[in-house]
Amino acid sequence: MSIELPLNIEQIKELLPHRYPFLLLDRVTEYTPGERIKGFKNVSANEAMFQGHFPDKAIFPGVLICEALAQLTAVYGFLTTGNRPEDGYLYLFAGLDNVKFKRQVVPGDRLELEIEFVSERRGMYKVTGQATVDGQLAASATIICAERKA
Repeated sequence: MSIELPLNIEQIKELLPHRYPFLLLDRVTEYTPGERIKGFKNVSANEAMFQGHFPDKAIFPGVLICEALAQLTAVYGFLTTGNRPEDGYLYLFAGLDNVKFKRQVVPGDRLELEIEFVSERRGMYKVTGQATVDGQLAASATIICAERKA
C-alpha cells in the first residue's frame, strides 16, 4: 500500500482488523514520519452505542474516543514501519495514562484526532493524543501500542 494521503476507509481497513461497529476512523488526513498523524471520525446518530449511551441524551463514550486514538496510533505504526497485517503484524492497545475529558462528543460532531510521536522501543510506541471538536479539546491521553507478529 502506498502512503498517498488522505487514506480513505478502505485503505484504513487494509491496516486495521476492526470492522463496524468498532472501526472508529473514517479518514487519515496527515502523516509525518517520526512526528505525527492526523485523522477524523464522523460521529453519527445511527451508531449502535447510542441505543444505550444514552437513549435520551446521546454522548459518544470517552473510552471509544481513547480507542479511536489508539487505532490512529496503530495506523501510524504501520505507516512508519512498512509492516503489514498480511505479513502477520498487529498493533495492540497496551497502555493509557493521563486521560482527560474536557468536552462531550455528540452525534453530528466531527472528532478530529491527532497523535504526536514520543518514543519507540522494541515495538512499543508511546504517543500523546488529543481529540478535538470544532477546535475545542474533547480528550487527551498518553497511549502505548505494541507491535506484535502473530
